[in-house]
Amino acid sequence: MSVNLTKGQAISLEKNDGGTLTAVRMGLGWQAAKRRGLFGSRTKEIDLDASAVLFAEKQPVDVVFFRHLVSDDGSVRHTGDNLVGGVGQGGDDEAILVDLQRVPVHIDQIVFTVNSFTGQTFQEVENAFCRLVDETNGQELARYTLAGGGEYTAQIMAKVHRAGSGWTMTALGTPTNGRTFQDLMPAILPHL
Repeated sequence: MSVNLTKGQAISLEKNDGGTLTAVRMGLGWQAAKRRGLFGSRTKEIDLDASAVLFAEKQPVDVVFFRHLVSDDGSVRHTGDNLVGGVGQGGDDEAILVDLQRVPVHIDQIVFTVNSFTGQTFQEVENAFCRLVDETNGQELARYTLAGGGEYTAQIMAKVHRAGSGWTMTALGTPTNGRTFQDLMPAILPHL
């Protein structure tokens, strides 16, 4: 059963049977908002990019994004760039896979972001979400829906962080501006 997260809400990433998750997928989906025009409604292609920034003691040590698809240690993998969104028809347009058992012990947080590489604001995006899926069985664990659009070009979506011997996910949903994950670093740091 999936949990619909609200901004700031945290959930433990333990299985219902008491076991711990071993592999998760952070999926991102979106569609271009339809615009009414003189000749009917049209959509404009929107290139959103998912990134995962790996931190050790509040210091960024690695990043996975469309130009660096696999973390240096191999524990985090991006499935590839989607330049238009909506391809998944409600499914994931981009995804980042995390093998929680392979994440090095010094990595204590992984922050997931989304940014508009082409600079369109989220007013031009609809049906955007990020979701966490148990990669071993395909079960959706949590979903954070991006609602309301806005005059910003990026969102710090969620983070997974170590909690004792397991992991916790927190929905952040913080709007910000930037076309790349590097632009977002000043906005990410207060969430660590």
